[in-house]
Amino acid sequence: MTRFWLVRHAPTHAKCMIGWTDLPADLSDSAALQRLHQYLPEKAPVISSDLSRAVATADFLGRVRLPHDPDLREMHFGAWETRSFAEIEAETPELINAFWEHPGDVRPPGGESWNRLLARSVTALKRLQGLAPDIIVVAHFGPILCALQTALGISTEEAFAQRIDNLSVTSLSLTPAQTFEINYLP
Repeated sequence: MTRFWLVRHAPTHAKCMIGWTDLPADLSDSAALQRLHQYLPEKAPVISSDLSRAVATADFLGRVRLPHDPDLREMHFGAWETRSFAEIEAETPELINAFWEHPGDVRPPGGESWNRLLARSVTALKRLQGLAPDIIVVAHFGPILCALQTALGISTEEAFAQRIDNLSVTSLSLTPAQTFEINYLP
């Protein structure tokens, strides 16, 4: 069994749709970063998305690094990248409403659907099974929600209601049978 310590990268402070756009992380909250560093298992290797906000957060942890994995990236928002919610809603209200209200196969123009994100991010975690007893994964809101949705067996709508803050930790185990179990942390 492999226990994953899913860490959401440090904040970017963007107030728009940011998926594959490569914004830097704000690593100025040294107290929060130090608490995170001390909380995570010391000997666990670290893997991250290949986007700089995840890479920089993972680098801060100062542990053995695994190669970056682009399958751990945030959802690709296509034509919606770097645009505000209000701009997108004004331009394509039906599509953005369907995207949030009926997630699954609805996708932004030139982007990917929730189901595609779910498939690639869960597959990425399953590829890591057995590499180490504990693995720290520095990723993004979407892939962490996908793992949580899979572990809890909840709908996408229920997953969207979960809170995944920057620098938060979500812990899941992947069993040898390739099923996820939630680890409740103190």
